[in-house]
Amino acid sequence: MMLCFCLNIHLILKLGIYSEKPDEILRIFGGMAMNKRVVITGIGVVSPVGHGKANFWNAIKEGKSGVDRITRFDTADFTCKIAAEVKDFDVTQYVDRKEAKRMDRYTHYAVAACRMALEDAKLKMEELDGEKAGVLLGSGVGGIETLEEQHSKLVSKGPGRVSPFFIPMMISNMAAGQLAIMTGAKAKNLTVVSACASGTNAIGDAFRAICSGEADVMITGGAEAPITPLSFAGFCSMKAMSTRNDDPKGASRPFDAERDGFVMGEGAGILILEELEHALNRGAEIVAEVVGYGSTNDAYHITQPAPEGEGGARAMKDAIDDAGLRPEAIDYINAHGTSTPYNDKFETAAIKSVFGEHAYTLAVSSTKSMTGHMLGAAGAAEGIASALALKDGFIPATINYENPDPECDLDYVVNEGRQKEIQYALSNSLGFGGHNATVIFKKYI
Repeated sequence: MMLCFCLNIHLILKLGIYSEKPDEILRIFGGMAMNKRVVITGIGVVSPVGHGKANFWNAIKEGKSGVDRITRFDTADFTCKIAAEVKDFDVTQYVDRKEAKRMDRYTHYAVAACRMALEDAKLKMEELDGEKAGVLLGSGVGGIETLEEQHSKLVSKGPGRVSPFFIPMMISNMAAGQLAIMTGAKAKNLTVVSACASGTNAIGDAFRAICSGEADVMITGGAEAPITPLSFAGFCSMKAMSTRNDDPKGASRPFDAERDGFVMGEGAGILILEELEHALNRGAEIVAEVVGYGSTNDAYHITQPAPEGEGGARAMKDAIDDAGLRPEAIDYINAHGTSTPYNDKFETAAIKSVFGEHAYTLAVSSTKSMTGHMLGAAGAAEGIASALALKDGFIPATINYENPDPECDLDYVVNEGRQKEIQYALSNSLGFGGHNATVIFKKYI
Protein backbone atom coordinates (compact mmCIF):
# COMPACT_ATOMS: atom_id res chain seq x y z
CA MET A 1 0.00 0.00 0.00
CA MET A 2 2.81 2.44 0.90
CA LEU A 3 4.59 1.62 -2.37
CA CYS A 4 1.42 2.43 -4.33
CA PHE A 5 1.05 5.66 -2.34
CA CYS A 6 4.64 6.73 -3.11
CA LEU A 7 4.34 5.82 -6.77
CA ASN A 8 1.14 7.86 -7.06
CA ILE A 9 2.79 10.88 -5.42
CA HIS A 10 5.78 10.50 -7.76
CA LEU A 11 3.46 10.33 -10.77
CA ILE A 12 1.50 13.40 -9.64
CA LEU A 13 4.73 15.39 -9.29
CA LYS A 14 6.09 14.12 -12.60
CA LEU A 15 2.88 15.06 -14.43
CA GLY A 16 2.87 18.47 -12.82
CA ILE A 17 -0.53 17.95 -11.19
CA TYR A 18 -0.98 20.62 -8.55
CA SER A 19 -3.80 21.80 -6.36
CA GLU A 20 -3.98 23.95 -3.27
CA LYS A 21 -6.80 21.69 -2.08
CA PRO A 22 -5.55 18.52 -0.37
CA ASP A 23 -8.92 16.84 -1.00
CA GLU A 24 -8.42 17.27 -4.74
CA ILE A 25 -4.98 15.65 -4.61
CA LEU A 26 -6.45 12.76 -2.63
CA ARG A 27 -9.17 12.40 -5.23
CA ILE A 28 -6.61 12.35 -8.05
CA PHE A 29 -4.39 9.62 -6.69
CA GLY A 30 -7.32 7.87 -5.01
CA GLY A 31 -8.81 7.55 -8.46
CA MET A 32 -5.54 6.08 -9.71
CA ALA A 33 -5.68 3.45 -7.00
CA MET A 34 -9.33 2.67 -7.79
CA ASN A 35 -8.97 2.76 -11.57
CA LYS A 36 -11.35 -0.01 -12.58
CA ARG A 37 -13.92 1.27 -15.03
CA VAL A 38 -17.55 0.22 -14.64
CA VAL A 39 -20.01 -0.21 -17.48
CA ILE A 40 -23.67 -1.17 -17.89
CA THR A 41 -24.15 -4.25 -20.06
CA GLY A 42 -27.72 -5.30 -19.30
CA ILE A 43 -31.05 -3.69 -18.41
CA GLY A 44 -34.33 -5.14 -17.21
CA VAL A 45 -37.48 -3.20 -16.32
CA VAL A 46 -40.93 -3.89 -14.92
CA SER A 47 -42.77 -0.57 -14.92
CA PRO A 48 -46.14 1.16 -15.20
CA VAL A 49 -45.32 2.19 -18.78
CA GLY A 50 -43.97 -1.12 -20.07
CA HIS A 51 -41.81 -4.14 -19.35
CA GLY A 52 -38.39 -4.81 -20.82
CA LYS A 53 -35.79 -2.31 -21.98
CA ALA A 54 -37.29 -1.58 -25.40
CA ASN A 55 -40.90 -1.22 -24.25
CA PHE A 56 -39.93 0.96 -21.31
CA TRP A 57 -37.69 3.25 -23.35
CA ASN A 58 -40.14 3.60 -26.25
CA ALA A 59 -42.88 4.62 -23.80
CA ILE A 60 -40.59 7.18 -22.16
CA LYS A 61 -39.61 8.60 -25.55
CA GLU A 62 -43.27 8.86 -26.53
CA GLY A 63 -44.20 10.63 -23.29
CA LYS A 64 -46.63 7.91 -22.24
CA SER A 65 -48.26 8.21 -18.82
CA GLY A 66 -48.70 5.05 -16.75
CA VAL A 67 -51.06 6.72 -14.27
CA ASP A 68 -54.70 5.70 -13.97
CA ARG A 69 -57.40 4.98 -11.39
CA ILE A 70 -56.42 2.24 -8.95
CA THR A 71 -57.72 -1.24 -9.75
CA ARG A 72 -56.03 -3.20 -6.98
CA PHE A 73 -58.33 -2.20 -4.11
CA ASP A 74 -61.45 -0.16 -3.40
CA THR A 75 -60.53 3.53 -3.07
CA ALA A 76 -63.96 4.82 -2.01
CA ASP A 77 -62.68 6.06 1.36
CA PHE A 78 -59.29 7.33 0.10
CA THR A 79 -58.56 10.93 -0.82
CA CYS A 80 -56.18 9.76 -3.55
CA LYS A 81 -57.64 7.26 -6.02
CA ILE A 82 -54.91 7.13 -8.67
CA ALA A 83 -51.56 5.43 -9.09
CA ALA A 84 -49.12 4.13 -11.69
CA GLU A 85 -49.79 0.40 -11.39
CA VAL A 86 -47.84 -2.36 -13.10
CA LYS A 87 -50.21 -4.05 -15.56
CA ASP A 88 -50.10 -7.00 -17.95
CA PHE A 89 -47.51 -8.75 -15.80
CA ASP A 90 -47.37 -12.52 -15.31
CA VAL A 91 -44.65 -13.61 -12.90
CA THR A 92 -44.92 -17.24 -14.02
CA GLN A 93 -43.16 -16.23 -17.23
CA TYR A 94 -40.06 -15.77 -15.08
CA VAL A 95 -40.36 -18.13 -12.11
CA ASP A 96 -42.16 -21.36 -11.24
CA ARG A 97 -45.69 -20.84 -9.88
CA LYS A 98 -44.90 -22.68 -6.63
CA GLU A 99 -41.85 -20.49 -5.99
CA ALA A 100 -43.78 -17.36 -6.91
CA LYS A 101 -46.28 -18.10 -4.13
CA ARG A 102 -43.40 -17.85 -1.67
CA MET A 103 -42.41 -14.36 -2.83
CA ASP A 104 -43.92 -10.93 -2.27
CA ARG A 105 -44.93 -8.94 -5.32
CA TYR A 106 -41.89 -6.67 -5.00
CA THR A 107 -39.70 -9.77 -5.34
CA HIS A 108 -41.72 -10.88 -8.38
CA TYR A 109 -40.82 -7.61 -10.05
CA ALA A 110 -37.14 -7.93 -9.11
CA VAL A 111 -36.86 -11.52 -10.37
CA ALA A 112 -38.53 -10.65 -13.67
CA ALA A 113 -36.38 -7.55 -14.23
CA CYS A 114 -33.24 -9.52 -13.36
CA ARG A 115 -34.01 -12.24 -15.88
CA MET A 116 -34.60 -9.55 -18.52
CA ALA A 117 -31.31 -7.83 -17.63
CA LEU A 118 -29.29 -11.06 -17.80
CA GLU A 119 -30.80 -11.86 -21.18
CA ASP A 120 -30.12 -8.31 -22.39
CA ALA A 121 -26.49 -8.62 -21.25
CA LYS A 122 -26.18 -12.10 -22.80
CA LEU A 123 -24.70 -13.08 -19.46
CA LYS A 124 -24.69 -16.72 -18.37
CA MET A 125 -24.01 -16.81 -14.66
CA GLU A 126 -22.88 -20.44 -14.76
CA GLU A 127 -19.93 -19.34 -16.89
CA LEU A 128 -18.82 -16.71 -14.35
CA ASP A 129 -16.87 -16.83 -11.14
CA GLY A 130 -19.76 -16.68 -8.68
CA GLU A 131 -17.49 -15.36 -5.94
CA LYS A 132 -16.80 -12.26 -8.02
CA ALA A 133 -20.47 -11.56 -8.77
CA GLY A 134 -22.74 -9.80 -6.28
CA VAL A 135 -26.20 -8.33 -5.77
CA LEU A 136 -27.01 -4.88 -4.41
CA LEU A 137 -30.63 -3.77 -4.49
CA GLY A 138 -32.71 -0.97 -3.07
CA SER A 139 -36.23 -1.14 -1.63
CA GLY A 140 -38.05 1.36 0.54
CA VAL A 141 -40.87 -0.74 2.01
CA GLY A 142 -40.06 -4.30 0.94
CA GLY A 143 -42.87 -6.84 1.28
CA ILE A 144 -45.58 -4.56 2.62
CA GLU A 145 -48.34 -6.40 0.74
CA THR A 146 -47.39 -9.64 2.49
CA LEU A 147 -47.29 -7.81 5.83
CA GLU A 148 -50.85 -6.53 5.36
CA GLU A 149 -52.22 -9.88 4.20
CA GLN A 150 -50.66 -11.85 7.03
CA HIS A 151 -51.71 -9.32 9.67
CA SER A 152 -55.29 -9.70 8.46
CA LYS A 153 -54.98 -13.46 8.89
CA LEU A 154 -53.61 -13.01 12.38
CA VAL A 155 -56.54 -10.77 13.38
CA SER A 156 -59.28 -12.80 11.71
CA LYS A 157 -58.05 -16.39 12.05
CA GLY A 158 -55.40 -16.42 14.78
CA PRO A 159 -51.61 -16.92 14.89
CA GLY A 160 -51.74 -20.50 13.69
CA ARG A 161 -52.90 -19.34 10.26
CA VAL A 162 -49.98 -16.98 9.64
CA SER A 163 -47.86 -18.37 6.80
CA PRO A 164 -44.49 -19.93 7.65
CA PHE A 165 -43.21 -17.99 4.65
CA PHE A 166 -44.41 -14.66 6.06
CA ILE A 167 -41.01 -13.44 7.31
CA PRO A 168 -38.89 -14.47 4.29
CA MET A 169 -41.53 -13.00 1.97
CA MET A 170 -41.80 -9.71 3.83
CA ILE A 171 -38.26 -8.68 4.74
CA SER A 172 -36.67 -6.05 2.52
CA ASN A 173 -33.50 -8.00 1.75
CA MET A 174 -35.27 -11.03 0.30
CA ALA A 175 -35.45 -9.80 -3.30
CA ALA A 176 -31.66 -9.54 -3.26
CA GLY A 177 -31.45 -12.94 -1.61
CA GLN A 178 -33.68 -14.50 -4.25
CA LEU A 179 -31.62 -12.99 -7.07
CA ALA A 180 -28.46 -14.46 -5.58
CA ILE A 181 -30.07 -17.88 -5.29
CA MET A 182 -31.33 -17.63 -8.86
CA THR A 183 -27.99 -16.56 -10.34
CA GLY A 184 -25.37 -18.10 -8.06
CA ALA A 185 -23.91 -14.67 -7.24
CA LYS A 186 -21.88 -15.30 -4.06
CA ALA A 187 -20.02 -12.02 -3.53
CA LYS A 188 -21.45 -9.00 -1.74
CA ASN A 189 -25.23 -9.21 -1.27
CA LEU A 190 -26.86 -6.19 0.32
CA THR A 191 -30.11 -4.25 0.34
CA VAL A 192 -30.08 -0.48 0.69
CA VAL A 193 -33.05 1.03 2.52
CA SER A 194 -32.84 4.80 2.14
CA ALA A 195 -36.44 5.57 1.20
CA CYS A 196 -36.74 7.09 -2.28
CA ALA A 197 -32.95 7.21 -2.66
CA SER A 198 -32.62 3.43 -2.28
CA GLY A 199 -32.30 2.53 -5.97
CA THR A 200 -29.69 5.19 -6.68
CA ASN A 201 -27.72 4.33 -3.54
CA ALA A 202 -27.75 0.69 -4.64
CA ILE A 203 -26.34 1.55 -8.08
CA GLY A 204 -23.70 3.80 -6.54
CA ASP A 205 -22.61 1.23 -3.95
CA ALA A 206 -22.48 -1.49 -6.63
CA PHE A 207 -20.34 0.82 -8.77
CA ARG A 208 -17.95 1.24 -5.83
CA ALA A 209 -17.81 -2.54 -5.27
CA ILE A 210 -16.50 -3.03 -8.80
CA CYS A 211 -14.17 0.00 -8.65
CA SER A 212 -12.51 -1.43 -5.55
CA GLY A 213 -12.07 -4.91 -7.03
CA GLU A 214 -14.57 -6.62 -4.72
CA ALA A 215 -16.56 -7.85 -7.71
CA ASP A 216 -16.39 -8.11 -11.50
CA VAL A 217 -20.16 -8.18 -11.94
CA MET A 218 -22.92 -6.60 -9.85
CA ILE A 219 -26.65 -7.08 -10.27
CA THR A 220 -28.13 -3.83 -9.00
CA GLY A 221 -31.17 -1.56 -9.00
CA GLY A 222 -34.37 -1.47 -7.00
CA ALA A 223 -37.79 -3.07 -6.58
CA GLU A 224 -40.98 -1.85 -4.96
CA ALA A 225 -44.67 -2.85 -4.73
CA PRO A 226 -46.19 -0.23 -2.41
CA ILE A 227 -49.66 0.16 -3.93
CA THR A 228 -51.55 -1.39 -1.01
CA PRO A 229 -54.34 -0.06 1.22
CA LEU A 230 -52.16 0.51 4.29
CA SER A 231 -49.34 2.17 2.37
CA PHE A 232 -51.81 4.37 0.52
CA ALA A 233 -53.63 5.32 3.69
CA GLY A 234 -50.38 6.45 5.27
CA PHE A 235 -49.36 8.64 2.37
CA CYS A 236 -52.90 10.04 2.10
CA SER A 237 -52.80 11.00 5.77
CA MET A 238 -49.53 12.84 5.12
CA LYS A 239 -51.24 14.72 2.28
CA ALA A 240 -48.21 13.90 0.15
CA MET A 241 -50.01 12.52 -2.92
CA SER A 242 -51.86 14.21 -5.74
CA THR A 243 -55.64 14.29 -5.50
CA ARG A 244 -56.13 15.16 -9.16
CA ASN A 245 -58.37 12.10 -9.37
CA ASP A 246 -60.38 13.32 -12.35
CA ASP A 247 -57.25 13.70 -14.47
CA PRO A 248 -55.01 10.69 -13.73
CA LYS A 249 -52.80 11.04 -16.80
CA GLY A 250 -52.10 14.68 -15.97
CA ALA A 251 -51.68 14.28 -12.22
CA SER A 252 -47.90 13.90 -12.06
CA ARG A 253 -46.63 17.31 -13.19
CA PRO A 254 -43.13 18.01 -11.84
CA PHE A 255 -42.04 21.65 -11.73
CA ASP A 256 -45.49 22.86 -12.84
CA ALA A 257 -46.92 25.68 -10.72
CA GLU A 258 -50.11 23.67 -10.06
CA ARG A 259 -48.41 20.45 -8.90
CA ASP A 260 -50.21 19.09 -5.86
CA GLY A 261 -48.31 15.98 -4.80
CA PHE A 262 -46.67 12.84 -6.10
CA VAL A 263 -48.36 9.89 -7.79
CA MET A 264 -47.33 6.51 -6.42
CA GLY A 265 -45.78 4.03 -8.83
CA GLU A 266 -44.30 0.55 -8.57
CA GLY A 267 -42.03 -1.89 -10.38
CA ALA A 268 -38.37 -2.78 -10.65
CA GLY A 269 -35.29 -1.72 -12.55
CA ILE A 270 -32.22 -3.96 -12.74
CA LEU A 271 -28.86 -3.06 -14.24
CA ILE A 272 -25.96 -5.42 -14.86
CA LEU A 273 -22.75 -3.57 -13.99
CA GLU A 274 -19.42 -5.02 -15.10
CA GLU A 275 -15.78 -4.15 -14.85
CA LEU A 276 -14.87 -2.86 -18.31
CA GLU A 277 -12.23 -5.45 -19.20
CA HIS A 278 -14.51 -8.24 -18.00
CA ALA A 279 -17.24 -6.95 -20.31
CA LEU A 280 -14.91 -6.51 -23.28
CA ASN A 281 -13.38 -9.96 -22.84
CA ARG A 282 -16.76 -11.60 -23.29
CA GLY A 283 -17.79 -9.32 -26.15
CA ALA A 284 -20.60 -7.59 -24.27
CA GLU A 285 -22.51 -4.67 -25.77
CA ILE A 286 -22.05 -1.65 -23.52
CA VAL A 287 -24.96 0.68 -22.84
CA ALA A 288 -23.12 3.39 -20.88
CA GLU A 289 -20.42 3.89 -18.27
CA VAL A 290 -20.89 4.73 -14.58
CA VAL A 291 -18.34 7.35 -13.55
CA GLY A 292 -19.40 9.12 -10.34
CA TYR A 293 -21.41 8.72 -7.14
CA GLY A 294 -22.35 10.99 -4.27
CA SER A 295 -24.37 10.21 -1.15
CA THR A 296 -25.26 12.68 1.62
CA ASN A 297 -27.85 13.39 4.29
CA ASP A 298 -29.71 16.58 5.18
CA ALA A 299 -29.84 15.87 8.94
CA TYR A 300 -32.77 18.27 8.94
CA HIS A 301 -36.30 16.77 8.88
CA ILE A 302 -38.02 13.39 8.55
CA THR A 303 -39.82 14.29 5.32
CA GLN A 304 -39.02 17.83 4.13
CA PRO A 305 -35.81 18.48 2.18
CA ALA A 306 -33.32 20.90 3.68
CA PRO A 307 -33.86 24.56 2.68
CA GLU A 308 -32.57 25.36 -0.80
CA GLY A 309 -31.79 21.66 -1.32
CA GLU A 310 -28.48 21.96 0.54
CA GLY A 311 -28.06 18.19 1.01
CA GLY A 312 -28.96 17.36 -2.56
CA ALA A 313 -26.51 19.97 -3.78
CA ARG A 314 -23.72 18.29 -1.83
CA ALA A 315 -24.62 14.90 -3.31
CA MET A 316 -24.40 16.32 -6.84
CA LYS A 317 -21.12 18.07 -6.10
CA ASP A 318 -19.63 14.92 -4.56
CA ALA A 319 -20.65 12.85 -7.59
CA ILE A 320 -19.15 15.40 -9.98
CA ASP A 321 -15.91 15.44 -7.97
CA ASP A 322 -15.90 11.64 -7.82
CA ALA A 323 -16.12 11.54 -11.62
CA GLY A 324 -13.27 14.04 -11.92
CA LEU A 325 -15.46 16.46 -13.86
CA ARG A 326 -16.31 20.13 -13.89
CA PRO A 327 -20.01 20.97 -13.48
CA GLU A 328 -20.09 22.31 -17.04
CA ALA A 329 -19.52 18.78 -18.37
CA ILE A 330 -23.00 17.63 -17.35
CA ASP A 331 -25.47 17.80 -20.25
CA TYR A 332 -28.61 16.34 -18.70
CA ILE A 333 -30.11 15.83 -15.25
CA ASN A 334 -32.79 13.23 -14.62
CA ALA A 335 -34.24 15.03 -11.64
CA HIS A 336 -35.88 13.51 -8.61
CA GLY A 337 -38.78 15.79 -9.62
CA THR A 338 -41.61 14.32 -7.55
CA SER A 339 -44.33 16.88 -8.39
CA THR A 340 -44.48 18.01 -4.76
CA PRO A 341 -44.21 21.72 -3.89
CA TYR A 342 -41.09 21.59 -1.71
CA ASN A 343 -39.09 18.96 -3.56
CA ASP A 344 -39.26 20.56 -7.00
CA LYS A 345 -38.55 24.03 -5.65
CA PHE A 346 -35.54 22.97 -3.56
CA GLU A 347 -34.11 20.60 -6.16
CA THR A 348 -34.18 23.47 -8.64
CA ALA A 349 -32.37 25.65 -6.08
CA ALA A 350 -29.81 22.89 -5.51
CA ILE A 351 -29.11 22.58 -9.23
CA LYS A 352 -28.56 26.34 -9.45
CA SER A 353 -26.18 26.32 -6.49
CA VAL A 354 -24.05 23.55 -8.01
CA PHE A 355 -24.07 24.59 -11.67
CA GLY A 356 -24.34 28.39 -11.53
CA GLU A 357 -25.08 29.85 -14.96
CA HIS A 358 -24.71 26.39 -16.54
CA ALA A 359 -27.94 25.42 -14.75
CA TYR A 360 -29.79 27.41 -17.41
CA THR A 361 -28.09 25.69 -20.36
CA LEU A 362 -28.28 22.05 -19.32
CA ALA A 363 -31.46 19.98 -19.76
CA VAL A 364 -33.47 18.83 -16.73
CA SER A 365 -36.45 16.47 -16.80
CA SER A 366 -38.46 14.20 -14.54
CA THR A 367 -39.54 10.83 -15.90
CA LYS A 368 -41.74 10.48 -12.80
CA SER A 369 -44.21 12.54 -14.82
CA MET A 370 -44.75 9.26 -16.73
CA THR A 371 -43.90 6.41 -14.35
CA GLY A 372 -45.15 7.98 -11.14
CA HIS A 373 -42.91 7.72 -8.09
CA MET A 374 -41.67 4.14 -7.81
CA LEU A 375 -40.20 4.88 -4.33
CA GLY A 376 -37.21 2.57 -3.72
CA ALA A 377 -37.21 1.51 -7.39
CA ALA A 378 -37.38 5.09 -8.70
CA GLY A 379 -33.63 5.65 -8.84
CA ALA A 380 -33.15 2.40 -10.74
CA ALA A 381 -35.75 3.23 -13.38
CA GLU A 382 -34.37 6.77 -13.69
CA GLY A 383 -30.79 5.55 -13.86
CA ILE A 384 -31.86 3.28 -16.71
CA ALA A 385 -33.56 6.22 -18.46
CA SER A 386 -30.38 8.28 -18.04
CA ALA A 387 -28.17 5.54 -19.48
CA LEU A 388 -30.48 5.03 -22.45
CA ALA A 389 -30.62 8.79 -23.03
CA LEU A 390 -26.84 8.68 -23.51
CA LYS A 391 -26.96 5.57 -25.69
CA ASP A 392 -29.77 6.84 -27.89
CA GLY A 393 -28.99 10.56 -27.97
CA PHE A 394 -32.46 11.42 -26.68
CA ILE A 395 -33.49 13.49 -23.66
CA PRO A 396 -36.86 12.47 -22.15
CA ALA A 397 -39.54 15.06 -21.53
CA THR A 398 -41.27 16.27 -18.40
CA ILE A 399 -44.87 15.73 -19.47
CA ASN A 400 -47.97 17.55 -18.13
CA TYR A 401 -46.12 20.87 -17.82
CA GLU A 402 -48.61 23.71 -18.38
CA ASN A 403 -48.07 26.48 -15.82
CA PRO A 404 -44.61 28.00 -15.28
CA ASP A 405 -43.48 28.39 -11.68
CA PRO A 406 -41.17 31.41 -11.20
CA GLU A 407 -39.21 29.44 -8.59
CA CYS A 408 -38.72 26.57 -11.04
CA ASP A 409 -37.22 28.31 -14.03
CA LEU A 410 -34.83 25.83 -15.68
CA ASP A 411 -35.07 23.98 -19.00
CA TYR A 412 -37.34 21.07 -18.00
CA VAL A 413 -37.68 19.69 -21.57
CA VAL A 414 -41.40 20.28 -21.33
CA ASN A 415 -43.95 17.93 -22.89
CA GLU A 416 -41.83 16.68 -25.76
CA GLY A 417 -38.50 14.82 -25.69
CA ARG A 418 -35.46 16.13 -27.48
CA GLN A 419 -33.11 14.36 -29.89
CA LYS A 420 -29.64 15.46 -28.80
CA GLU A 421 -26.23 13.85 -28.40
CA ILE A 422 -25.08 14.09 -24.79
CA GLN A 423 -21.90 12.94 -23.05
CA TYR A 424 -22.77 13.00 -19.34
CA ALA A 425 -26.07 12.47 -17.54
CA LEU A 426 -26.67 12.92 -13.82
CA SER A 427 -29.50 11.17 -11.95
CA ASN A 428 -30.78 12.45 -8.59
CA SER A 429 -32.77 10.71 -5.87
CA LEU A 430 -33.87 12.35 -2.62
CA GLY A 431 -35.58 10.38 0.15
CA PHE A 432 -37.49 10.77 3.39
CA GLY A 433 -35.08 10.97 6.30
CA GLY A 434 -32.91 13.39 4.35
CA HIS A 435 -31.22 10.79 2.11
CA ASN A 436 -29.67 12.18 -1.08
CA ALA A 437 -27.98 10.16 -3.81
CA THR A 438 -26.55 11.07 -7.20
CA VAL A 439 -25.04 8.87 -9.90
CA ILE A 440 -23.31 10.13 -13.04
CA PHE A 441 -23.35 8.17 -16.29
CA LYS A 442 -21.12 8.71 -19.33
CA LYS A 443 -21.71 7.91 -22.98
CA TYR A 444 -19.51 4.93 -23.84
CA ILE A 445 -17.42 5.47 -26.95
